Amino acid sequence: MSQISMAQLISQQSLSMLTLNQWFAHKNGVFTLFDGVPNTQDGLFSIAFAGDFNATSIDTFIQFLAHHGQTVTALCKYQPDLGLSPALCFYTQNTMQSINPLTLKAFSETLECQLVQINTPPNLYEPGLLVMDMDSTAITIECIDEIARLANVYDDVASVTALAMAGKLDFSESLNQRVAKLKGIEKSLIDELKSTLPLMPGIKALCQVLKHHNWYLAIASGGFVPFAERVQQLIDLDEVHANVLEFEDDKLTGKVLGTIVDAQQKAIILESLQAKLGLKTTQTVAIGDGANDLVMMAKAGLGVAVHGKPKVVEQAQAAICKGSLLQLLYMLAIPLGKK
Repeated sequence: MSQISMAQLISQQSLSMLTLNQWFAHKNGVFTLFDGVPNTQDGLFSIAFAGDFNATSIDTFIQFLAHHGQTVTALCKYQPDLGLSPALCFYTQNTMQSINPLTLKAFSETLECQLVQINTPPNLYEPGLLVMDMDSTAITIECIDEIARLANVYDDVASVTALAMAGKLDFSESLNQRVAKLKGIEKSLIDELKSTLPLMPGIKALCQVLKHHNWYLAIASGGFVPFAERVQQLIDLDEVHANVLEFEDDKLTGKVLGTIVDAQQKAIILESLQAKLGLKTTQTVAIGDGANDLVMMAKAGLGVAVHGKPKVVEQAQAAICKGSLLQLLYMLAIPLGKK
């Protein structure tokens, strides 16, 4: 069996000798073809993506992981979609405890890439469930703030939004406070905003791939039904859950009707859908950016912070801190021989 030493790798400054989707064992600075595939039930997967990797960066990743007590067992280069650049996955056997995501973020920034760690990864090629937040996740804006902007009460509403997303104010309380400030706004303003919703980069492509592989897609949003239904149309979601605004004479009354979709309700929605679909927990994924998404993300097999606040990044299992949401595929399509 041929061996590729670290010295050879570094001298070539290239990953060309690492065949896509092929696992290589790593021991004492030497790579050999890995026998089989890693065990998803007994190990940790460190995924480096969105970077320009060379042999030196492989060595740097391995040293970083070793510094945190994680010895790399195997390495794989893979590219889950033509719209994404190749990523590196480092497998550490007999280790389930991941490094603090903020530490991973700080380290990866020095290499101008992103780095996440996950165990029991979902399998893209089996049916699954993705439940997503809407505002600042599926779309780039916070709808309630934009309604407030149109009504000239933006500063009052946005300051409360920021407190809620950072986890410094109860979400239901904050929602009622903010909606009260919107009393009297014309329904036509809501319709105007709904017609111009900006999708988060990569979300449509991500949903297309997931639907192709029989995944069920849903929104669980602390935002509002008209916008969630518009996003549903734009990216072909199976269902949406959001808050209902009360109108009277085509004007907002400043009240929310029915059960508020808060942190606990989002988690209930995820668990209900999982049960309805008969899925294993490992095949459930939740993504969001705010503190009110954390309970839902904790219930999912994989919870991913999307462009999230530091508190959310630290408490989520993984984080996409910049770039396209199509990058979620790096965490769902690790080459594990289950296609």
